[in-house]
Amino acid sequence: MIRSPFPARHLLPLAAGLSLAAAMPAMAQSASFPTHSMELVVPFQAGGGTDALARAFAESSRKHLPQNIVVVNKPGASGAIGWADVANAKPDGYKMSLVTADLTIVPHLGLTKLTYENFTPIARLNADPSAITVRADSPHATVESFLEAARKNPGTLRVGNAGNGSIWHLAAAALEDKTGTKFNHIPFQGGNPAVLALLGGHIDAVTVSPAEVQAYVAAGKLKTLAVMADQRVKGFESVPTLKERRIDLSIGTWRGIAVPRNTPPEVVAVLRTAAAKTAAEPSLREMLDKQNLGYAYADQDEFRSAIARDDAFFKALIAKLNLRQ
Repeated sequence: MIRSPFPARHLLPLAAGLSLAAAMPAMAQSASFPTHSMELVVPFQAGGGTDALARAFAESSRKHLPQNIVVVNKPGASGAIGWADVANAKPDGYKMSLVTADLTIVPHLGLTKLTYENFTPIARLNADPSAITVRADSPHATVESFLEAARKNPGTLRVGNAGNGSIWHLAAAALEDKTGTKFNHIPFQGGNPAVLALLGGHIDAVTVSPAEVQAYVAAGKLKTLAVMADQRVKGFESVPTLKERRIDLSIGTWRGIAVPRNTPPEVVAVLRTAAAKTAAEPSLREMLDKQNLGYAYADQDEFRSAIARDDAFFKALIAKLNLRQ
């Protein structure tokens, strides 16, 4: 029998010391994060509000992180391709995702098995409601007039959206559900083409965000009848909310930052702190104003709760309307 050269009373402290030594590299890695540049994946094409927000965030974060954030566009499958790339990445904080409300929609449409639970949220940066907008020469001066026309002639009012299953399509569908109306939903490849079709008189209304119609409303070419928000929207102070018109519906999109699930808490803490400081940067706020995007910062806990609420809402709505593909 071979005896240990160490007395028994010394074995436990020695084992503990060895375990601590083994853990030190991982702890040191988290403590020094980040040691090289990070990647922020935008799951949509370059250009547009989501991409602009990601790039503004990356630029503004330079003051608050010792390494740069590089924005990479990976579009496709309504965002699922880019999100899968991040969800399947090593959970070390070096690959982040720009997440949007679509993350709570596309899984229930059957387009991906990914869900918001594959991610750890960092912070929400922006939120924009849906708005009911018509041409300036539309016979409908109020949302009540618009909805009454839809009730009298079901399926005749043509309402454009950013594609079947998009947030703006679901906004119009939710409005139908709340008011007992029926629209003729016209899908386009994005909100901007839908707005252009409205300007051309090819459809009767759109349910895109106020940001996407603001320039044309200001020019007197379009008019917004109502916003689907809890409160009136900056720049649209004269436009009522649906809730003011006794329609209990608040729906829209949001954009934020997330990392893969199981990212170490120490790394998440670094990113949360940096995101909070970056969100307060005047340069980021100026970019949001320039793009007509609503500032709506929320830290991790509030953001996670909002995501979970939206996921449950859209799951029920998609099932009710039988929109799963």
